[in-house]
Amino acid sequence: MYRINQMSKTYNYFKSSKRLSIKWDSYFEVYDKIFKEFKNKKIKFVEVGVANGGSLFIWKKLLGSKAEIIGIDANPVAEKLRKYGFKIYIGDQSDPKFWKSFFKKEKKIDIILDDGGHKNIQQISTVHYTLPYINNNGLIVIEDMATSYLKKEFYNPSKFSFVNFCFKIVEFINYRSGLINKDLNSYSKKIYSIEFFESIAVLKINASKCFKSKPISNKVKDPPLNEMRNSFHFNKTKNFINNNFSFLTQFKIFKKIERKLFYRNRFLNMKENRQINKIINKL
Repeated sequence: MYRINQMSKTYNYFKSSKRLSIKWDSYFEVYDKIFKEFKNKKIKFVEVGVANGGSLFIWKKLLGSKAEIIGIDANPVAEKLRKYGFKIYIGDQSDPKFWKSFFKKEKKIDIILDDGGHKNIQQISTVHYTLPYINNNGLIVIEDMATSYLKKEFYNPSKFSFVNFCFKIVEFINYRSGLINKDLNSYSKKIYSIEFFESIAVLKINASKCFKSKPISNKVKDPPLNEMRNSFHFNKTKNFINNNFSFLTQFKIFKKIERKLFYRNRFLNMKENRQINKIINKL
């Protein structure tokens, strides 16, 4: 049984590439999925870490002749790929001066795929310094994020890993929730969503969809329901009090006590955390 879907177009282009390319076998179906909507469109596609250039030929075939394929590498040897019609830039992906110079020439781009050095600073720098220049509906794709778990050479796991940086991005995305009283930062205002695959993170960019959310109603008149988020025992007690001593609800002090008992109960929270810990320890 083949591990790779033999119908994957990316995989077939990989096999027929003119130059050497090395990819993890789990990546091809991910490429098929995330790049599908960009085929045969006039876009700028940038890859960091092109080495021998094999993947540049993959993207050219996959995306079509309208796509402009640009390569970035730290090794000046990559300049020889220009003879195949690719734009090649030589520079350090963790250097903000390099990115400033790059975007001064290239302006906006649609997709950047990072297959560069895979160090924390390199992956994080790619996201941070390219984000302002990604067009709406564009992507930032970071490969080989499994290095966030490798001790030798990458000094991970650590709080500075790319995976932990992604957790911060998830936090920033959720700043848009009307439930959270947080100001939106540049990430909150630009990154619409983040999707994870094995060793790949895909950031979907669309500033027009990154607004502070608020609750709305469809205006249908229904009787209000009691909140049931707490345990059955607590809900049963709460309902008993509300049903039999409803006159107490007119007093502010009762509302404070009720919130303390049924919504902010520290002991209930501790009990639930112990249950969660049991679930996690069984994984």
